[in-house]
Amino acid sequence: MKLLTRTAVRELMDRHGLQPSRALGQNFVCDPGTIQKIVRLAELRSGDQVVEIGPGLGSLSLGLVEAGASVLAIEIDRYLIPALSEVVEGKPVRVLNADANNVDWSTELGDSQWHLVANLPYNVGTSLVLDLLSEVGQITQYLVMVQAEVGYRLAAQPGEKGCGIPSVITSYWGSARVVGHVPNQVFLPKPNVDSVLVRIERSPTPMIDAEFAPLLRLVRAGFGQRRKMIRRSLSAFVSEEQILSAGVDPTLRAEALTLGQWGLLGGIS
Repeated sequence: MKLLTRTAVRELMDRHGLQPSRALGQNFVCDPGTIQKIVRLAELRSGDQVVEIGPGLGSLSLGLVEAGASVLAIEIDRYLIPALSEVVEGKPVRVLNADANNVDWSTELGDSQWHLVANLPYNVGTSLVLDLLSEVGQITQYLVMVQAEVGYRLAAQPGEKGCGIPSVITSYWGSARVVGHVPNQVFLPKPNVDSVLVRIERSPTPMIDAEFAPLLRLVRAGFGQRRKMIRRSLSAFVSEEQILSAGVDPTLRAEALTLGQWGLLGGIS
Protein backbone atom coordinates (compact mmCIF):
# COMPACT_ATOMS: atom_id res chain seq x y z
CA MET A 1 0.00 0.00 0.00
CA LYS A 2 1.35 3.40 -0.97
CA LEU A 3 1.68 5.78 1.99
CA LEU A 4 1.34 9.54 1.64
CA THR A 5 4.50 11.49 0.86
CA ARG A 6 5.00 15.23 1.35
CA THR A 7 4.25 15.77 -2.34
CA ALA A 8 1.07 13.70 -2.11
CA VAL A 9 -0.09 15.62 0.97
CA ARG A 10 0.48 18.97 -0.76
CA GLU A 11 -1.36 17.83 -3.87
CA LEU A 12 -4.28 16.57 -1.78
CA MET A 13 -4.52 19.84 0.09
CA ASP A 14 -4.34 21.88 -3.09
CA ARG A 15 -7.00 19.80 -4.81
CA HIS A 16 -9.40 20.22 -1.89
CA GLY A 17 -8.48 23.83 -1.16
CA LEU A 18 -7.22 23.04 2.35
CA GLN A 19 -4.89 24.78 4.77
CA PRO A 20 -3.85 23.34 8.15
CA SER A 21 -5.78 24.95 11.00
CA ARG A 22 -3.58 26.54 13.64
CA ALA A 23 -6.58 26.77 15.98
CA LEU A 24 -7.03 23.01 15.81
CA GLY A 25 -3.31 22.32 16.17
CA GLN A 26 -3.07 20.58 12.80
CA ASN A 27 0.35 19.32 11.75
CA PHE A 28 0.09 16.55 9.18
CA VAL A 29 2.66 13.74 9.12
CA CYS A 30 3.97 13.45 5.57
CA ASP A 31 6.84 10.98 5.92
CA PRO A 32 6.17 7.28 5.19
CA GLY A 33 9.12 6.20 7.33
CA THR A 34 7.65 7.93 10.37
CA ILE A 35 4.26 6.32 9.76
CA GLN A 36 5.88 2.90 9.59
CA LYS A 37 7.75 3.62 12.83
CA ILE A 38 4.54 4.60 14.63
CA VAL A 39 2.73 1.48 13.44
CA ARG A 40 5.64 -0.77 14.40
CA LEU A 41 5.83 0.68 17.91
CA ALA A 42 2.06 0.26 18.32
CA GLU A 43 2.66 -3.51 18.09
CA LEU A 44 -0.56 -4.16 16.21
CA ARG A 45 -1.76 -7.53 15.07
CA SER A 46 -3.98 -8.30 12.11
CA GLY A 47 -7.61 -7.81 13.13
CA ASP A 48 -6.92 -5.28 15.89
CA GLN A 49 -9.41 -2.45 16.28
CA VAL A 50 -7.85 1.01 16.44
CA VAL A 51 -9.22 4.39 17.39
CA GLU A 52 -7.38 7.20 15.62
CA ILE A 53 -8.14 10.70 16.87
CA GLY A 54 -7.22 13.53 14.53
CA PRO A 55 -6.48 11.49 11.38
CA GLY A 56 -6.17 14.65 9.29
CA LEU A 57 -5.61 13.57 5.71
CA GLY A 58 -5.25 9.87 6.49
CA SER A 59 -1.47 9.36 6.44
CA LEU A 60 -1.46 7.26 9.62
CA SER A 61 -4.80 5.65 8.76
CA LEU A 62 -3.20 4.03 5.72
CA GLY A 63 -0.33 2.71 7.83
CA LEU A 64 -2.73 1.21 10.36
CA VAL A 65 -4.70 -0.51 7.62
CA GLU A 66 -1.47 -1.84 6.11
CA ALA A 67 -0.77 -3.50 9.48
CA GLY A 68 -4.11 -5.31 9.28
CA ALA A 69 -6.12 -3.12 11.63
CA SER A 70 -9.61 -1.76 11.23
CA VAL A 71 -9.84 1.92 12.14
CA LEU A 72 -12.34 4.30 13.67
CA ALA A 73 -11.01 7.68 12.52
CA ILE A 74 -12.43 10.58 14.53
CA GLU A 75 -11.89 13.96 12.89
CA ILE A 76 -13.28 17.21 14.29
CA ASP A 77 -12.60 19.33 11.18
CA ARG A 78 -15.48 18.94 8.74
CA TYR A 79 -13.45 20.58 5.98
CA LEU A 80 -10.99 17.66 6.02
CA ILE A 81 -13.63 14.95 5.72
CA PRO A 82 -13.86 14.88 1.88
CA ALA A 83 -10.08 14.55 1.48
CA LEU A 84 -9.80 12.00 4.30
CA SER A 85 -12.68 9.95 2.87
CA GLU A 86 -10.99 9.97 -0.54
CA VAL A 87 -7.72 8.63 0.91
CA VAL A 88 -9.33 5.78 2.88
CA GLU A 89 -12.05 4.88 0.39
CA GLY A 90 -12.51 1.13 0.09
CA LYS A 91 -10.42 0.44 3.18
CA PRO A 92 -11.54 -0.74 6.65
CA VAL A 93 -11.71 2.79 8.01
CA ARG A 94 -14.88 4.34 9.43
CA VAL A 95 -14.69 8.13 9.43
CA LEU A 96 -16.56 9.93 12.19
CA ASN A 97 -16.81 13.73 12.02
CA ALA A 98 -16.92 14.54 15.73
CA ASP A 99 -15.12 16.13 18.66
CA ALA A 100 -13.45 13.30 20.58
CA ASN A 101 -14.40 15.02 23.82
CA ASN A 102 -18.07 14.51 23.01
CA VAL A 103 -18.05 10.98 21.59
CA ASP A 104 -20.33 8.37 23.17
CA TRP A 105 -17.59 5.81 23.59
CA SER A 106 -19.82 3.00 24.82
CA THR A 107 -21.84 3.25 21.60
CA GLU A 108 -18.86 3.59 19.28
CA LEU A 109 -16.59 0.95 20.85
CA GLY A 110 -19.02 -1.55 22.35
CA ASP A 111 -17.56 -4.04 24.80
CA SER A 112 -14.47 -5.11 22.86
CA GLN A 113 -10.88 -4.02 23.38
CA TRP A 114 -9.34 -1.28 21.29
CA HIS A 115 -6.00 0.38 20.65
CA LEU A 116 -5.57 4.13 20.41
CA VAL A 117 -2.93 5.15 17.87
CA ALA A 118 -2.87 8.85 17.06
CA ASN A 119 -0.93 11.97 16.23
CA LEU A 120 -2.69 14.14 18.79
CA PRO A 121 -3.01 17.91 18.37
CA TYR A 122 -0.63 19.67 20.77
CA ASN A 123 -3.37 21.79 22.31
CA VAL A 124 -5.49 18.86 23.56
CA GLY A 125 -3.09 15.94 23.83
CA THR A 126 -2.65 15.81 27.61
CA SER A 127 -6.26 16.33 28.63
CA LEU A 128 -7.54 13.89 26.02
CA VAL A 129 -5.22 11.07 27.06
CA LEU A 130 -6.00 11.53 30.76
CA ASP A 131 -9.76 11.66 30.14
CA LEU A 132 -9.67 8.50 28.03
CA LEU A 133 -7.59 6.63 30.61
CA SER A 134 -10.05 7.61 33.32
CA GLU A 135 -13.28 7.04 31.44
CA VAL A 136 -12.85 4.59 28.54
CA GLY A 137 -11.87 1.13 29.72
CA GLN A 138 -12.27 -0.41 26.26
CA ILE A 139 -9.05 1.30 25.12
CA THR A 140 -6.29 -0.81 26.66
CA GLN A 141 -3.24 0.07 24.56
CA TYR A 142 -2.09 3.56 23.59
CA LEU A 143 0.57 4.76 21.19
CA VAL A 144 0.28 8.53 20.98
CA MET A 145 2.45 11.15 19.37
CA VAL A 146 2.51 14.33 21.44
CA GLN A 147 4.72 17.34 22.03
CA ALA A 148 7.97 16.14 23.60
CA GLU A 149 7.46 18.03 26.86
CA VAL A 150 3.98 16.55 27.22
CA GLY A 151 5.20 13.03 26.52
CA TYR A 152 7.88 13.13 29.18
CA ARG A 153 5.35 14.43 31.70
CA LEU A 154 2.99 11.55 31.00
CA ALA A 155 5.78 9.01 31.54
CA ALA A 156 7.71 10.73 34.37
CA GLN A 157 8.41 8.77 37.55
CA PRO A 158 8.49 10.20 41.11
CA GLY A 159 11.50 12.45 41.59
CA GLU A 160 12.10 12.89 37.87
CA LYS A 161 11.98 16.20 36.08
CA GLY A 162 8.50 16.70 34.70
CA CYS A 163 6.72 14.60 37.31
CA GLY A 164 3.34 16.19 37.90
CA ILE A 165 -0.41 15.67 37.79
CA PRO A 166 -0.39 13.89 34.39
CA SER A 167 2.33 11.51 35.60
CA VAL A 168 0.37 10.46 38.68
CA ILE A 169 -2.93 10.06 36.84
CA THR A 170 -1.29 7.96 34.13
CA SER A 171 0.46 5.75 36.68
CA TYR A 172 -2.84 5.22 38.51
CA TRP A 173 -4.40 3.66 35.42
CA GLY A 174 -1.39 1.90 33.94
CA SER A 175 2.20 2.26 32.82
CA ALA A 176 3.71 4.69 30.34
CA ARG A 177 7.06 5.07 28.63
CA VAL A 178 8.52 7.18 25.87
CA VAL A 179 9.41 4.82 23.04
CA GLY A 180 10.46 7.12 20.22
CA HIS A 181 11.41 10.61 19.09
CA VAL A 182 9.89 12.37 16.07
CA PRO A 183 11.69 15.37 14.55
CA ASN A 184 9.63 18.36 13.47
CA GLN A 185 10.65 18.17 9.80
CA VAL A 186 8.33 15.22 9.11
CA PHE A 187 5.28 17.44 9.55
CA LEU A 188 3.44 19.84 7.28
CA PRO A 189 3.47 22.55 8.47
CA LYS A 190 6.66 22.19 10.48
CA PRO A 191 5.97 22.88 14.19
CA ASN A 192 8.41 24.71 16.42
CA VAL A 193 8.97 21.73 18.70
CA ASP A 194 9.77 18.05 18.36
CA SER A 195 7.43 15.23 19.31
CA VAL A 196 7.74 11.91 21.09
CA LEU A 197 5.85 8.65 20.93
CA VAL A 198 4.42 7.45 24.23
CA ARG A 199 3.20 3.91 24.78
CA ILE A 200 0.68 3.41 27.58
CA GLU A 201 -0.70 0.09 28.76
CA ARG A 202 -3.92 0.54 30.70
CA SER A 203 -4.50 -1.94 33.49
CA PRO A 204 -7.96 -3.59 33.76
CA THR A 205 -8.11 -2.20 37.30
CA PRO A 206 -6.30 0.75 38.97
CA MET A 207 -2.68 0.10 39.86
CA ILE A 208 -3.40 0.66 43.56
CA ASP A 209 -6.38 -0.02 45.79
CA ALA A 210 -7.42 3.60 46.29
CA GLU A 211 -10.37 5.66 45.13
CA PHE A 212 -9.52 7.97 42.25
CA ALA A 213 -11.46 11.09 43.27
CA PRO A 214 -9.87 11.74 46.70
CA LEU A 215 -6.44 10.84 45.35
CA LEU A 216 -6.83 13.28 42.46
CA ARG A 217 -7.97 16.04 44.82
CA LEU A 218 -4.77 15.66 46.84
CA VAL A 219 -2.57 15.42 43.77
CA ARG A 220 -3.97 18.67 42.40
CA ALA A 221 -3.43 20.39 45.76
CA GLY A 222 0.11 19.09 46.09
CA PHE A 223 1.24 20.10 42.63
CA GLY A 224 -0.67 23.36 42.87
CA GLN A 225 1.97 24.37 45.42
CA ARG A 226 4.75 22.08 44.29
CA ARG A 227 7.56 24.06 45.92
CA LYS A 228 6.04 23.55 49.35
CA MET A 229 6.41 20.48 51.54
CA ILE A 230 3.27 18.36 51.60
CA ARG A 231 2.60 19.23 55.24
CA ARG A 232 1.80 22.71 53.91
CA SER A 233 0.43 22.02 50.42
CA LEU A 234 -1.96 19.30 51.65
CA SER A 235 -2.91 20.93 54.95
CA ALA A 236 -6.48 21.63 53.81
CA PHE A 237 -7.08 17.87 53.54
CA VAL A 238 -4.69 16.04 55.89
CA SER A 239 -2.81 17.11 59.01
CA GLU A 240 0.88 16.57 59.56
CA GLU A 241 -0.01 13.97 62.19
CA GLN A 242 -2.14 12.08 59.68
CA ILE A 243 0.65 12.17 57.12
CA LEU A 244 3.05 10.71 59.70
CA SER A 245 0.54 8.06 60.75
CA ALA A 246 0.33 6.95 57.11
CA GLY A 247 4.08 6.39 57.11
CA VAL A 248 4.82 9.28 54.75
CA ASP A 249 7.47 11.91 55.35
CA PRO A 250 5.65 15.28 55.66
CA THR A 251 8.74 17.17 54.49
CA LEU A 252 8.54 15.63 51.02
CA ARG A 253 7.35 17.67 48.05
CA ALA A 254 4.65 16.47 45.70
CA GLU A 255 6.96 15.31 42.93
CA ALA A 256 8.77 12.94 45.33
CA LEU A 257 5.69 10.96 46.38
CA THR A 258 5.08 7.52 44.93
CA LEU A 259 1.68 6.45 43.67
CA GLY A 260 1.32 4.24 46.74
CA GLN A 261 1.95 7.19 49.06
CA TRP A 262 -0.65 9.28 47.26
CA GLY A 263 -3.07 6.41 47.74
CA LEU A 264 -2.36 6.22 51.48
CA LEU A 265 -2.94 9.92 51.90
CA GLY A 266 -6.06 9.87 49.75
CA GLY A 267 -7.50 7.17 51.97
CA ILE A 268 -7.34 9.37 55.07
CA SER A 269 -8.27 12.73 53.56
